[in-house]
Amino acid sequence: MNKQLLLDNLRCIPDWPIKGVNFRDVTTLFKSPEALLEITNQMVDLYKDKSVTKIVGIESRGFVMSSAVATRLGAGVVLCRKPGKLPCETVQETYAKEYGTDTIEIHKDAINENDIILLHDDLLATGGTMKAACDLVKKFHPKKVYCNFIIELHEEFPHSRELFDDDIEITSLLQF
Repeated sequence: MNKQLLLDNLRCIPDWPIKGVNFRDVTTLFKSPEALLEITNQMVDLYKDKSVTKIVGIESRGFVMSSAVATRLGAGVVLCRKPGKLPCETVQETYAKEYGTDTIEIHKDAINENDIILLHDDLLATGGTMKAACDLVKKFHPKKVYCNFIIELHEEFPHSRELFDDDIEITSLLQF
């Protein structure tokens, strides 16, 4: 993998959204055709032999790579969104955040027990959103669930992976 290409195209915004946080902005990776292709190729290589049937993209930056990779893997795309954004009947998962709770949802007919699911989001920090997405997907009883991130903030959040059940395989392309 050409990590330098990704690092060269990744924008870091100091003190955003609050002082002391270095925000990793993946939108600069998406605007670079070379970086976008590198991420796509790396994700395809990671999952080409896993028989993934659907990729669940986490709102909203997770939608970008989910779609790109799904076309190459011959998989479908499922959107995991905040409440009120999906038009049909949904299944929800509410989870605790630092200051309150949040909820995510997926269409009730989006996943079935024969599916092999890849959940994708741009960044693993505290892990709360992805853990909730895993719990939500598991309500559908798919055959297998994988999780993938472009970036993992391992130094800042070294215990994030511990949130996930042992049967969840987690990969990330870049670790900080």
